[in-house]
Amino acid sequence: MDKIIIQGGNVLSGTIEASGAKNAALPLLAASILVDGPVTYHRIPHLKDISTMMTLLAWQGADVAYDDQYCLHVDTRPASKSEAPYELVKTMRASSLVLGPLLARFGEAKVSLPGGCAIGARPIDMHLKGLEAMGAEIEVEQGDIIARAPNGLSGAHIVFDQVTVTGTENLMMAAVLAKGVTVLDNAAREPEIVNLAESLRGLGAKIEGDGSNSIRIEGVDRLESGEMTTIGDRIEAATYLAAGLITGGDVTVTQIDPSMLEAFLARVRDTGALVETGEDYIRCKAQGRLKAVDIHTLPHPGFPTDLQAQFLALMTLADGTSVIRETIFENRFMHVQELARMGARIRLDGNTAVVTGQEKISGAPVMATDLRASASLVLAGLAATGETTISRVYHIDRGYERIEEKLSRLGARIERHSASENWVQGAR
Repeated sequence: MDKIIIQGGNVLSGTIEASGAKNAALPLLAASILVDGPVTYHRIPHLKDISTMMTLLAWQGADVAYDDQYCLHVDTRPASKSEAPYELVKTMRASSLVLGPLLARFGEAKVSLPGGCAIGARPIDMHLKGLEAMGAEIEVEQGDIIARAPNGLSGAHIVFDQVTVTGTENLMMAAVLAKGVTVLDNAAREPEIVNLAESLRGLGAKIEGDGSNSIRIEGVDRLESGEMTTIGDRIEAATYLAAGLITGGDVTVTQIDPSMLEAFLARVRDTGALVETGEDYIRCKAQGRLKAVDIHTLPHPGFPTDLQAQFLALMTLADGTSVIRETIFENRFMHVQELARMGARIRLDGNTAVVTGQEKISGAPVMATDLRASASLVLAGLAATGETTISRVYHIDRGYERIEEKLSRLGARIERHSASENWVQGAR
């Protein structure tokens, strides 16, 4: 099992480019199931979850091939299997995204309940209720969702009990080929949903209202072949900006739309750091020790839950006490125990973490527990005195492309050690 080893204490500075967003690319790839022809994808990141989705599409019978490093061609016309088995999707939460497209295309689907990070239940009951409202028959048997719509899906008015990103994406894709009009109320507003809607419109879908809490989809008979481009990864970009801040540095991330990170950047400004933005870049520069700032996570456009762990790591070295409240997932403070091993002073009370900042933390062996928690440990290791060894880094590979390479370009002393390398070194 790979490990990441960091020698802390270097100030990070420089410019790097944001990769394509994993959370945008996954629904775009799932949408290929709906298209009557080949689709060319641009800016597809090389990540474990992306590889899993590609493997799933190929297993179903689709033609999947890279044209160059980030350009992918997918043609699902040869696909004949309407399943997503556990063996293929057990590590990927986004596997549920193929449920709506498979049902819309084949009239049936069998999808294993998703796996992935252990940050909370993330129930998909709202996906299932929405599909039932559109005429599907749903059963759950031995960990599989079995859905049937022998007469096809029909438009419906669906009101989500709570905001759900994947639920909004799933039902929006299902509605694209349904008969009639579907309205999704209390819909998620994330930039990744807008990216999906714009991409589907480019192939002939009729979608209105994306970016608001009410989305209207008028079903069409078919989607034409075409192209889709993934937006920049706002979570990756913010993580690298935070890496600069926690080390007292000055980092610029390009190929990213600053409007997608307004809540995060507002809190960064509150810490006293300099924030500079342009059409497609963000610069953050530390100006002395950061001030403690409170945050609470909310659906977009609020503070992203996917940046809670990274911001909490920032606050471990801030001047003062900060209160971090998590309102999206019930089990998203697993990084706290590992940060405490590095000397961080954090008190947990239910869904709230109280962080008392101090002037330094120390390197230590720590273990990643989920994707964003692993990023927070990397940030802490960059700022800590001494050496930090992070194990179970397969979590970070699900969402960060070549993280050690990008951080090294900014001046970090960070290396990946593979399991085979560790064994050989130990045998000498």
